[in-house]
Amino acid sequence: MSGLFQVPWSDYRPDLVDALWRTVSYTAVSFVGAVLLGLAVALLRLSKAWPARAVAAVYTEVFKNVPLLAIIFLTYFGLASAGIRLDVFTAGCLSLVVFYAAYLSEIFRSAISGVHAGQTEAGEALGLGRAGIFGHIVLPQAVRQALPGTNTMLVDLLKSTSLLVTVSAAELMSEGRLITSATFRALEVYLVISAIYFALCYPLSQLLLLLERKVRAGIPLSPWRRRRLKAARVLLASAVEADMKAGAV
Repeated sequence: MSGLFQVPWSDYRPDLVDALWRTVSYTAVSFVGAVLLGLAVALLRLSKAWPARAVAAVYTEVFKNVPLLAIIFLTYFGLASAGIRLDVFTAGCLSLVVFYAAYLSEIFRSAISGVHAGQTEAGEALGLGRAGIFGHIVLPQAVRQALPGTNTMLVDLLKSTSLLVTVSAAELMSEGRLITSATFRALEVYLVISAIYFALCYPLSQLLLLLERKVRAGIPLSPWRRRRLKAARVLLASAVEADMKAGAV
């Protein structure tokens, strides 16, 4: 073990920091894109128009049953051979977006379908339109149900950025391959790279788990909603106190 750690890591620290930043960038951009596309596909799956449902179903089944590595190759090398040249960052993010959007669409579709139809009927009784019912009634409840699966997809997406090493995306795994080529210390290098991934994924998964618990407990996450809840509690306490005084009289 004394001869294991012999790589001059201080020489590679700036490159590792840059690779770490690229990994986080790939993850953030791809996850936002996957959530938006996944929600759109989920809404198409729930549409009353059968052509929209058919297109969304085909998209979901295709990208759920094609390996991510094949999608990366098609996006970066395949499109280039057809005259559509994308830079590495765009191709990498696009590959991750279309792949994970297929899985997220199923999570979102299940969550939206899980909201009881009576909630929609109550919104209609209050005079809300379709957009208002979805935004104020259906979506908040669907988010609670979709959160566990979405959190899992985020952590999995972060780990899947390592597959972008195949197109030299300059993320963590690509940097590990370069350091291995320079030092011929594969075991040490990939142990350190694995430890960095663990240091990223484990705290993220724990933070997401904490968020999930807060949402399930009904704790408002935004300052605006916390202020509204506090004001409602003060108003309720005032009403109770007034009723007690009236009863005493």
